[in-house]
Amino acid sequence: MKKKQFAVIGMGRFGSSVAKTLYQMGFEVLAIDATESKIQEVIAVVTHAVQADSTDEEALKALGIRNFDVVVVAIGQDIQSSILTTLILKDMGVPTLVVKAQNELHGKVLQKIGADKVIYPERDMGQRVAHNMISPNILDYIELSDDYSIVEIKAVGGMIGKNLRELDIRAKFGCNVMAIKQSGRMNIAPHAEDSIRSDDVLVVVGKNEDLQRFEVAHS
Repeated sequence: MKKKQFAVIGMGRFGSSVAKTLYQMGFEVLAIDATESKIQEVIAVVTHAVQADSTDEEALKALGIRNFDVVVVAIGQDIQSSILTTLILKDMGVPTLVVKAQNELHGKVLQKIGADKVIYPERDMGQRVAHNMISPNILDYIELSDDYSIVEIKAVGGMIGKNLRELDIRAKFGCNVMAIKQSGRMNIAPHAEDSIRSDDVLVVVGKNEDLQRFEVAHS
């Protein structure tokens, strides 16, 4: 299966965090910023880094941006550039457009002009956003330390109807299911015989690299 390709426009703190996280998870990432110094800062931690003006339609076409599966517009203070870039990308037919908003009003405008997902960085860490884009089944992502994290993942396809023993997540991925949310109730320390139903949410803890394999397998 071909891996998703991501383009991230705007290499501020938020944009560079998203770009680095996606790249560390093994995805192809194109980083774009209008400022050369910002590009130099991230050139070693993404697949490609290019200086370009995202409000210039010809520049975006030249980068082949419509071939990317997801484009993240993480432009900082310049709301006008953010809106114009979003309009251009929407017009070009980018499959999925994720845009950072400065405030609620900016977010409403972005939704009206066709952003698929609007992100408020004050409420969403760059890393959580990256994980959510890889697997839409990831509901939450919490870093416990540099090495360990917890994810909440919706039960999907192959999980449903099986119990924890049959899924054998620990053996396959090195992760532990520490709880299952079922119909709003939390089943802490579930038993091996507990079956997974279609509306369940699994709370899984593990090393970051193991969780990443688990996420990608269930994306």
